[in-house]
Amino acid sequence: MAALNVKINDIEFRNPVLTASGTFGYGLEFADLVPLEALGGIVVKGTTLEPREGNDYPRMSETSSGMLNCVGLQNKGVDYFCSHIYPKIKDIDTHFIVNVSGSSPESYTECASRIEALDHIKAIELNISCPNVKEGGMAFGVSCEGAASVVRAVRQCYKKTLIVKLSPNVTNIVDIAKACEAEGADAVSLINTLLGMAIDIEHRRSLLSIGTGGLSGPAVKPVAVRMVWQVSKAVKIPVIGLGGISSAEDAVEFLMAGATAIEIGTANFLDPTVTVKVINGLNAWLDRHGCQSVRDIIGAV
Repeated sequence: MAALNVKINDIEFRNPVLTASGTFGYGLEFADLVPLEALGGIVVKGTTLEPREGNDYPRMSETSSGMLNCVGLQNKGVDYFCSHIYPKIKDIDTHFIVNVSGSSPESYTECASRIEALDHIKAIELNISCPNVKEGGMAFGVSCEGAASVVRAVRQCYKKTLIVKLSPNVTNIVDIAKACEAEGADAVSLINTLLGMAIDIEHRRSLLSIGTGGLSGPAVKPVAVRMVWQVSKAVKIPVIGLGGISSAEDAVEFLMAGATAIEIGTANFLDPTVTVKVINGLNAWLDRHGCQSVRDIIGAV
């Protein structure tokens, strides 16, 4: 069997297969279906400083090769996570990463600070696709300045591994990745969802309550692979790849493009055991191709 372990900053993952935020809950929801200890890591659902109800329904819509969502970061807030969820997950033998969202650098910072106090959470993933309330709702992650402002603020208070999740809805994702690296990010994950829309032609309205939503699933994979390839060649920090991964072969593509690890998202809705299948399939692929370690194929393209 090939060695599957990979390292991001000072965290050693037993394999490069993680779950994507918002698609795997807190991991506990899948515990009867998947041996959580087998996963490289679990990125829990988006967590904000204050509780959020999310957007009105309908907020999900299937597409021909994926799905649209405008859930709106529904969660019970960081204090609820710390007091109710953390005690249930802290002793599970895998790495838990908390996806942190906010509406200002200050809200990101406060949320990150509370999570830093949790001994068994070694990393956070900053979601910079959130709207900046001080700039008229424009997402932090669509400009170098906006991305840098969040990473800079969080880096000053958060000393553990800091992963920044990048938006693909930009002109040049490489520049934004470099801006995050310059402000102290330990890794970047990409891509977040692509902005999309679907219309109910019988009722002449959007299928989503707020009009548009984030497109995920197989449709976005070629875009994600391209962006991972571009970013991995431009930064010195590790890249985590995600976007439409549903098989071991998909994971190999991302690793060859330069990803050190991958996250599986939408595929969890179709097959709750897909993460374990990808781990096993990745191991089999490496054995068939005579690879001693998964690290042999990272950045091979």
